[in-house]
This record gives sequence, C-alpha cells and structure tokens, in this order.
Amino acid sequence: MQTFLGPDFLLDTAAARHLYHDVAVGLPIVDYHNHLIPEQIANDKKWDTIGEVWLAGDHYKWRAMRWAGIPEEKCSGAATFREKFDAFASVVPKCFGNPLYHWTHLELQRYFGIDELLSPETADMIWEKANGMLAEDSHSARGLLRQFKVEFVGTTDAPCDDLAFHKQMAEDASLSDMVVAPSFRPDAAYKIDLPGFDGFIADLAKVVGYSVDSYAPLMKALIERLDHFVAHGCKATDHGIDVLRYAKPVDEASLDAIIAKRLSGEALSELEIAQFQTNMFVDLSKAYYERDLVMQLHIGAVRNCNHRLYKSLGPDVGGDSINDRPIAIELNGLMGEMDRDGHLPKTVLYHLNPSFNEVIVSTAGNFQDGEIAGKVQAGSGWWFNDQLDGMERQMTQLSQMGLFSHFIGMLTDSRSFLSFPRHEYFRRLVCQMVGRWVENGHVPNDTEMLDKLVRDVCYQNAANWFLPQK
Repeated sequence: MQTFLGPDFLLDTAAARHLYHDVAVGLPIVDYHNHLIPEQIANDKKWDTIGEVWLAGDHYKWRAMRWAGIPEEKCSGAATFREKFDAFASVVPKCFGNPLYHWTHLELQRYFGIDELLSPETADMIWEKANGMLAEDSHSARGLLRQFKVEFVGTTDAPCDDLAFHKQMAEDASLSDMVVAPSFRPDAAYKIDLPGFDGFIADLAKVVGYSVDSYAPLMKALIERLDHFVAHGCKATDHGIDVLRYAKPVDEASLDAIIAKRLSGEALSELEIAQFQTNMFVDLSKAYYERDLVMQLHIGAVRNCNHRLYKSLGPDVGGDSINDRPIAIELNGLMGEMDRDGHLPKTVLYHLNPSFNEVIVSTAGNFQDGEIAGKVQAGSGWWFNDQLDGMERQMTQLSQMGLFSHFIGMLTDSRSFLSFPRHEYFRRLVCQMVGRWVENGHVPNDTEMLDKLVRDVCYQNAANWFLPQK
C-alpha cells in the first residue's frame, strides 16, 4: 500500500516510476492559458495569509464549500480570511474523490513542506507555518512561479486592456527567466447576442478614437488592438464559446445591417447571430494566422446558472455548468470556413463536456494539413475535467484517434499562484498511462522512445509552440 501522495503517487509500474522520476519531474512548465493577474506578477505581490492566496477568487473551492453547507459569507463574502480558511479546513476532510483533496495537499507539500492533512485539528499549525513562509521572497508571486520552473505564463486579457503591466514586465531585467505574455480574448466583440456588446462597442471606440458601429471599422479596431497585443509579446488568443454557431458567411452590407439592428435595441434572429459570429471568426482567424498566433476555442459552458449568485457576485464565481448542445456540424462548418483559404492558425479545441471528446479529436484530425505537426489540437481536460478521470479520458481518445505524441499538454486555467502542482498531477498521470501501456505490452519497452514521448507531451511540444527558441 502506497503512502498518501508519496513519491510514487500514481506510479504503479516500474516504467511509470522511471518516466516520472528520471524524465518528467524536473521539466520546466509552459502554462499557456491561465487567469493570473498580470499586476501581481509585475509588482511581485506578497500575500499576508494562506487564506488570501488560497481563497480569494477560487470558485473551485467555493463550490465545494457551498456543497458542504458553508455560508456564502465564508466563501466569497465579508468574513476574514482566517474565518474562510477555517471553513475550508473543515470541508477538506469531506473531499475524498474530489481533485481538491489532492490539489490542496500537493500545494501544502510542494510550496510549504507541510505533510499534515488539512483539518480543523491542524488548521492553526498550517495557518502559522504557511503565513510565515509567505513573507519570504520564495513565496512572492514570482517566487511561487519559480519554485515550479514556470518559463511561460499566458494570461487572459481583454482587447481594450492597455497591457501596461506586460510592458513593465518586458522591461524588467529581473524577470528575464520567465516570459509573461498577454492572450487576446475578444469574447465581448463576437457575443453580439449578449447585453455587454453595446458597452464593448463604446469602450473600443474610445480606445481607438473612431466609431466602430459597422463591420469594417469594428474589424479594423480589433486588428489594431491585436497588433497592440502582438507588440507586447502575445503568442495566443482565447475565445469562450458558450453557444457554438455556424452559418454561411454573408457580405459586409448584411453584417452592417445586423450590427445596426442590434445597436438599435432590436432582437437578432439565431441566423443573424450565427452569420455575424461566423464572419468574425473567419476574419479573426486569418489575422491570427498572419501573425503566427495560437487560437484557442473553449466550447461548452453554461454560464451564470444561479441567478441569485450572479446578481450578488457577478460571473466566474462557481455558478457555471457543462453544456450538452450538439456541436459537430457547427464546429466542422466553422473550421471549414476558417480553413477555406489556407488561413487556419494553430488551433486548440476544448470542450467542457467529456462526451464530446471524440467529436473534438475527430474534428481536429479533419484540419491537419502537413504544415505544422499537431496544428489542430484536442485540448487538455478543461475545468470540470482537469481531474484524473477527465484527463485520462481525453488523452485516451487523443491517442486512439489522433497523435498523442504531438499533444501540447497541460495548463492550469487558474487564478491561483498555488495551482502549479496541477502540472505534476498531469505529468504523473501521463507516466502512469504510458507505464501501463508498457506493462500490458501495448507499446515496446524502448526507454529512449518513451522518454522522448513523455518529455514532449509534458514540456517540449508546448515549448515549441510558445517558446520557439526552446
């Protein structure tokens, strides 16, 4: 019987133990999609308490706490961080089977050297020890990233962001060991059906200095902002697609009429929304291709389902769920339009519903063109699926229907500077899977070949995309 989170956690074969301990464990991290706050890296933030660094904005923890009957005041509300920490400590022993149980204790072990299990009985000791270490330079924002050898951080930024903190970091010689790049996320521009569209149009017009109330100037403004991002080191774009739509592209006059109708307060039809979004994706994807940017499509969330929670706290607070709308026809139609003239950029497809893994992988296979190995990726298990079962299912389908060897691997998709043990979690699982293939005779026990496979999936493939000099 193995020790909980011991050295060989998940490594149940000799091959897995070799692959992890001799290959994967020391690899740097390319975290190409996350929601870390650039200001905190630029100013090398320090936190006063583990309660703050752990519980401020972490909706994974808030969901578990609510499920256990913790009042909102001690999740996202006005309670002190010590009160929130104590509440979380009371919930963790109830989290068996939930990845939070592993993540929480991996974070305590890796960042703070604490092997004790978090509970009400150990809360005082863990609070004091962790808080003492947070005062040290090793546990500042940059210190935490360096502990896990993070070489690339891809933040998520709105088109109108001035990127001042990215500029500050690019000019900071003390940050030369780490690339922190903005990622262009224009959700508000193409979600013409949502209430925020009007405000985005107004904000964008202020930033670029001219009206953007028709299609050509809107696209001109978005490309200007995209070039602003590229000038600040942007390597990737990101798109949250809650409802995936597709329609045959239409001419500019039709698009102008759709925008005018929307800005006048009239409701758009589903066809008009689909026409606008398809045209915009086609034009944006061509711009991404021309600038050698990676396009990420995050599909399939049902957002802000809890109306009371959304009204009191806003979005991204743990009130979202998995969608089950069909996507195969729309996704392949949209990808086909973006690829029609050979201008499809490097693309990562994610779906929040694991039942669509096969659709995502088979679609990715449709648009490989020999230009770049693994040009269209079936992205890693996302959000509700970045746990052992979800990640294994995604990688199993990728290996069976595509080429696992060209997979660009894991990302945190997190707002927390303590989330990087999730890469260890992923890497141990990769080594477990490959080790079992060896044990079962599914692949040859060729050390050189398997070492390269694990190194590529855990680090090198992503480094080739986002850090070409590597």
